[in-house]
Amino acid sequence: MNKTRILAAAIAAVSLGALLPCSANADDAPSPCASLKRIVAAAPDGLASLTPDDGKGVAQPYGDDAQCSASRGSYQCTWTPHHDAGSSADALQGVAADIASCLPDATHDQNSPGRQHFYLGTRAKRTDITLTRADSSKLRLVVSGK
Repeated sequence: MNKTRILAAAIAAVSLGALLPCSANADDAPSPCASLKRIVAAAPDGLASLTPDDGKGVAQPYGDDAQCSASRGSYQCTWTPHHDAGSSADALQGVAADIASCLPDATHDQNSPGRQHFYLGTRAKRTDITLTRADSSKLRLVVSGK
């Protein structure tokens, strides 16, 4: 009899949990790595197929106003870093660190306070990843391929 009550209480708790709405957590935000890998995988020939939302995961840890666009040869996003992300130079370094850790095969050939550059692939089929300050308060990420 006691086991039956315990089993019934457990079933009720699980059923109630299934009925309650789920809440979003910070961990539910798009991953910078997933976004970067999706963009780079589309390069060089499929960049135009990306949507504006494909790049927001790269910017989201640093800013909420990412504006992204795709064209035949490039994909770019521009955003304003959060105040808690530090200066735009700090945010630029943070995004560069994300790129380096998410894309370990990328070569990091330029590292300056205003510009970070990475590339993947051979000269004949190279994907360039450039991160710069768009102006004094915005960052710009451009992924292009040839």
